[in-house]
Amino acid sequence: MDNSLYVLLGVGAPIAAALFALSLIRAINAHDAGTERMQQIAALIRRGAMAFLQTEYSVLAVFVVVMFGVLVLFLPGDSLLVGVSFLVGALLSATAGWVGMRTATGAAVRTTAAAQTSLAGALRVAFSSGAVMGLTVVALGTLGIALLYWLYGGLDGRGPSAVGSLLGLSLGASSIALFARVGGGIFTKAADVAGDLSGKVEAGIPEDDPRNPATIADSVGDNVGDVAGMGADLFESYVGSIISSVALAWALTAATAADLWGVGESGFLALQADLAVFPVLLAGFGIVASILGTFTVRTDDESKVQGALLRGLIVASVIVVGGAAALISVTSVPWPVMGCVVFGVVAGVVIGKLTEYYTGKDMPPASHIAEQSETGPATNIIAGLGVGMMSCGYPVLVVCFAIFFSYQLGELYGIAIAAVGMLSTLGISLGVDAYGPVADNAGGIAEMSKCEPFVRDRTDALDAVGNTTAAMGKGFAIGSAALTALALFSTFQATAADNVAQAGGAGAFDPRQLSLELTNPNVLIGMFIGGMLPFIFSALTMNAVGRSANQMIEEVRRQFRSIPGLLEGTAEPDSARCVAISTQSAIKEMILPGLLAVVAPVLTGFVLGVAGLGGLLGGALVTGVLMALMMANAGGVWDNAKKLIEEGHHGGKGSEPHKAAVIGDTVGDPFKDTAGPSLNILIKLMTIVAVIFVPLVVAWMR
Repeated sequence: MDNSLYVLLGVGAPIAAALFALSLIRAINAHDAGTERMQQIAALIRRGAMAFLQTEYSVLAVFVVVMFGVLVLFLPGDSLLVGVSFLVGALLSATAGWVGMRTATGAAVRTTAAAQTSLAGALRVAFSSGAVMGLTVVALGTLGIALLYWLYGGLDGRGPSAVGSLLGLSLGASSIALFARVGGGIFTKAADVAGDLSGKVEAGIPEDDPRNPATIADSVGDNVGDVAGMGADLFESYVGSIISSVALAWALTAATAADLWGVGESGFLALQADLAVFPVLLAGFGIVASILGTFTVRTDDESKVQGALLRGLIVASVIVVGGAAALISVTSVPWPVMGCVVFGVVAGVVIGKLTEYYTGKDMPPASHIAEQSETGPATNIIAGLGVGMMSCGYPVLVVCFAIFFSYQLGELYGIAIAAVGMLSTLGISLGVDAYGPVADNAGGIAEMSKCEPFVRDRTDALDAVGNTTAAMGKGFAIGSAALTALALFSTFQATAADNVAQAGGAGAFDPRQLSLELTNPNVLIGMFIGGMLPFIFSALTMNAVGRSANQMIEEVRRQFRSIPGLLEGTAEPDSARCVAISTQSAIKEMILPGLLAVVAPVLTGFVLGVAGLGGLLGGALVTGVLMALMMANAGGVWDNAKKLIEEGHHGGKGSEPHKAAVIGDTVGDPFKDTAGPSLNILIKLMTIVAVIFVPLVVAWMR
């Protein structure tokens, strides 16, 4: 393959995306920022968000430095290159989150101002902000992989060693993503839960009321959790899928290529080199498709907002499929790989539509939960849990379908390429997701600045769709996580086998330490431990939200009691105190769940060997995917059932069904924005830790 194509798509496309994102930022900043009061509120939100990010990154910097030292000092082989890749992955992930949040905090107030004129203008600003997040993620991810693979000699016949070093980038991205997701999720949901319970339920004041001290913290949380956290989450999914595909291309054997595609041994090396760069080229073409798709997201009809967003995603998906066909036609990549791309793209769209059904405000599940709210919070919660559990069925079958047929066409490499295909349109799919928090913030600013009611109505129309698109984004991330984790597991197997061979072969080890058969007790023990970890992890994060929310509720109650005129609207609340409480609590509470994901695989490997570690990864994959789907969808549908009631159904705002729905939504908040979305990062982070540290496990086993 001509390297010019690699440079054009692997380097040129990300640079084009970065330039386009800069043009979107300039266009956003050119919009009117609204009244002085609106700008004051927006400034408070931005200061709180940036202060949290600065505190979080200062803590993560310590972890990154320590982890870099561990990698360089203890790993065999090119440990310095692995360490450098780890630093690059961590830096790029943090940068993507910072850019996205900086843009979102400026775009929210401009979305409010634009909503004073038209829904179309508000949608344009909010979606442009989301597109900046999406394009920044894919630009930094693709460019980082393309340049490091090139610099490490991947294009010059040193592909396997280049991949080994690149795995550090995936570890860096996953580490930052987990801490960002957990820390941001704890912050945002503690503020959200406290604001709802102390404001709407106890004090009887509206959502986002300026009298509530937790309102600003809630708006800050939308940015640190749903923008920076989601960006870091999908950044690591994106780079993980590409790197695992490259690794599996170099793990292919000539016999496998001959059986699958009829390729002779003489042409195998050229085929292998093309298969290794194909995911990078596909990602580059996906960037181009995402840019083109953003131009089709337009509407002035509030009933068609979701259709406009979906149209952009469909257009980008069609362009990616066409681009994949063009790439295969000019390389030696076999045409059956095209089928893997199609299965991945289609699976992503289908999972998104299924999530839309289970969480959409106008869909039967949300209507059912709203109806159940008439008999109180207990039946609301039972119905929400039931919908969440039921919603696991079809998406899992879609993932199974994609795995089965992709394997038939390309074995493990085909599964990895399906994951790349699913994430190839991330530039726009993340834009569709990240626009939601901007619309949510815009509604809060409209309420706090006392805009005309029709302004809040327009932002609420955008926000209601944003709840569904956020749930779709989480389903998308979870589906891709399942495929990526499976591909990384295959990389783990191959790496373990290589190290065992170098250590004298399987005969030098206790069979219980190596065999991955289910009859091996070490595998079963590992599976139980792995299956348990998502539950323990979820408990840690949800309890953290509860503890943080308790602190803030007490603070809000104190201010309502002690600040004269606060509830009457004649005094200002101390919102900075609530932001500080959430920040301190989130930073402290994120450490234990984050360390669990890094330490558990290493300890299991040392105690139970490769077999136990493999069992742990399999158990965590199954329970983690199912729990993540259940939590994300239950939380999303609880939120939209509440919004359905607030539109005037089943008694409307202030009614007993509304109070029940608020409680259900409050239960769902940590489900959908803290524990649930963090689980897909957990399973991938544990897998990449296993891949990188398996040489030490094998050495310890001897």
